[in-house]
Amino acid sequence: MLTKRIIPCLDVRDGRVVKGQKFDEIKDVDDPVLLGAYYSQKGADELIFYDITASHEKREISLDFVSMVAKSINIPFCVGGGVETIDDFTKILRKGADKISVNSGAVKNPNLIKEASLKFGNQCVVLSIDAKKDSDGSYKVYVEGGRKKTELDAIDWAIEGVRLGAGEICINSIDEDGMKNGYDLELLSLLTKAVNVPVIASGGAGKKEHFLEALEKTDVDAVLAASVFHYKEILIQDLKNYLKDAGINVRL
Repeated sequence: MLTKRIIPCLDVRDGRVVKGQKFDEIKDVDDPVLLGAYYSQKGADELIFYDITASHEKREISLDFVSMVAKSINIPFCVGGGVETIDDFTKILRKGADKISVNSGAVKNPNLIKEASLKFGNQCVVLSIDAKKDSDGSYKVYVEGGRKKTELDAIDWAIEGVRLGAGEICINSIDEDGMKNGYDLELLSLLTKAVNVPVIASGGAGKKEHFLEALEKTDVDAVLAASVFHYKEILIQDLKNYLKDAGINVRL
């Protein structure tokens, strides 16, 4: 049985790690290189870095921190934000990232997923989906850092992304982002039943029980969180011990 992964998420803006609620009220947290090194030492299985304003500002991802992070950690890490071309993939992978996350760029050009998976392997391509529940009960895809609604159904888009070659899905609930009320279990259940690639749960973790709930009640492969780790409300090793005691297979 594969071990379940614990993944801190580092949202980067202007070279600093920041965090907000529902993609708003953004506050400064720390330096991405120092924080990445801290998590690497403290038991994180992977890291995800998002340049959170690159797509909205229609610019390339800031790559300055990527090579510095690669030198300071010894665990896999994923980078996303403003990735729109194969050239973007190439640049970021050359800087030392192990995986690339695509979101808005893939919605604009779905073929980017196929091109990237053929060139670099599907293990390099993470389709990140920001989803919000609509009035009819379906989940719609949002782009540009959660600012712009599309008419894409999140589950249908995930299925299409996997068909095109995405090797992993990171699903973020905008409704729960930063709220610390727990993951959106309905969304996670719908998604994990629909695709046959690893799924990372994102958005809503506030206490250790929320991580356990997502791992026990849905078939996600990894749980991602930001503020509870950044502010040391939950320590990764404590969380792993708690999950292990509850019967979850984690790497201690």
